[in-house]
Amino acid sequence: MLFATHLLVAAGIGWLSGRPRVRRRLADGSRGSAAGALSTGWLVAGAALPDVVDKPLGALGVVDVYQSVGHSALLVPLAVAAAASHRRGLAIAVGWGSHLALDALHVTLNGRAGDALFLVWPVLERPDPLAIPPGEFALFYLGSPSFFLEVALWLAAVLLALRSRFAVDADRERDR
Repeated sequence: MLFATHLLVAAGIGWLSGRPRVRRRLADGSRGSAAGALSTGWLVAGAALPDVVDKPLGALGVVDVYQSVGHSALLVPLAVAAAASHRRGLAIAVGWGSHLALDALHVTLNGRAGDALFLVWPVLERPDPLAIPPGEFALFYLGSPSFFLEVALWLAAVLLALRSRFAVDADRERDR
């Protein structure tokens, strides 16, 4: 998936976690109060993390692929430790996990399910990685099945934003 879509999905998770209905479902049973929303900023930071780490490593030739250490699910114990430490850590871990899930979905939708081996890098490496630099990848990506999924995600976000905007305007008119 494109970098901006990872950030959009993380922001969407933040928005959803702040919805009253979702917050009630995430309520802490021991205290009986609704859980607070996850910080959108920390979710976005977590979603950005894999590419912020791996793209420069690939571009500089440190590794021969653009999905390496930051995209490795072998970091799950570290993510769990971060999530258990603080709400910010939970938001970063959720954002990071959403990035990995979207990238795995992306390669699968595009008919390269074997490329999901990036999740266990460096234990296993893809036999035929699609090692295209990020700029060239964007052109390659146009018209792929994942591209249309991304378009749908962006359209849904725009529609939700418009719906929210019009709902706020309607509430203001009613309060006058």
